[in-house]
Amino acid sequence: MTQDELKALVGQAALQYVEPGSIVGVGTGSTVNKFIDALATMKDRIAGAVSSSVASTERLQAIGIKVFDATEVDELAVYIDGADEIDHAGYMIKGGGAALTREKIVAAQSRKFVCIADESKLVQTLGSFPLPVEVIPMAARRIARQFAALGGTATLRSKGGAAGGEPLVTDNGQHILDVTGLKITDPLGFESQVNQWPGVVTVGVFAFQKAHVCLLGASDGVRTLVF
Repeated sequence: MTQDELKALVGQAALQYVEPGSIVGVGTGSTVNKFIDALATMKDRIAGAVSSSVASTERLQAIGIKVFDATEVDELAVYIDGADEIDHAGYMIKGGGAALTREKIVAAQSRKFVCIADESKLVQTLGSFPLPVEVIPMAARRIARQFAALGGTATLRSKGGAAGGEPLVTDNGQHILDVTGLKITDPLGFESQVNQWPGVVTVGVFAFQKAHVCLLGASDGVRTLVF
């Protein structure tokens, strides 16, 4: 199967974790878009959704699903989102779609995190995918130097993807650094460390908000990993 077909497969499989009558936490990205498409088939059986990005909100509303603000909901039963990388403990790198801060907020609001991904995202050690870090713009250069001290190379993400272009601005009005050259062997410790750096809004390591379940799309079907 193609990668697109694998994404559709896990998006459909995630419906089993959606409780009828509930408000569903919905993430961001191409795999989540497949889940939203599948969610359209049961939109009349859920109360609505809390979304982690403007893009997902617009997609949900377009198919007739009510989107609640996170402040209107105390707790969500499940949050369904993709990952750029996930290891065998359920720790992830997320933020390729620049929604990492809101994704982490909605994940923290949810009792269960179900990650949906294709098998290429499963890794032994996090760090091959460039690590996204949302930062307050005035701190970006200093934070880049701090990553350099750890052996990483931080690049400011541009709006169009071209090096040196106009900086991408997140839904929160901040910038993104993408950090290469890291091997994150202690995700919990790393997340704790970087979160203390002044100017870091969110680091894209999801260790404290790890996945509880991963639905992994493979050529032989969907594998379910439980952490």
